[in-house]
Amino acid sequence: MLVKTQYHDSERDSKPHPELTGKLTTAFLIFNITMNEFLETEEKIVRMLKTVFDPEIPVNIYDLGLIYKIDLDAEGFLVIDMTLTAPNCPAVDFIVEDVRMKTLSVEGVKDVHVNIVYEPAWDKSMMSEEAQLELGFL
Repeated sequence: MLVKTQYHDSERDSKPHPELTGKLTTAFLIFNITMNEFLETEEKIVRMLKTVFDPEIPVNIYDLGLIYKIDLDAEGFLVIDMTLTAPNCPAVDFIVEDVRMKTLSVEGVKDVHVNIVYEPAWDKSMMSEEAQLELGFL
């Protein structure tokens, strides 16, 4: 059932209140700037991860598919879940510290926690095409 409502002349113009429009525009701009800064920070984190190498493999850990999760909160606390190519990797301490130090150098990152996880188990299908090509898998 449709109900026709009558409006007073002052209500006929459906323009939002100017003060409300200004606040919404400001909120949108702040959100947009904040989102852009957040995305730029994430891109910088990925660029830094691409400078971290397992000393025994000539491909960076990001393209190897060892990074499972990058979680940056609004306060700059970064949590990275990553795995290793082998559970008994002798370079684990070196790699984790390199990840921590390099990502901590990114502007906007205040603290970094690196979790080593083994689920799902890593395999060569997780590598980028470039990494597979570099290592002779393609």
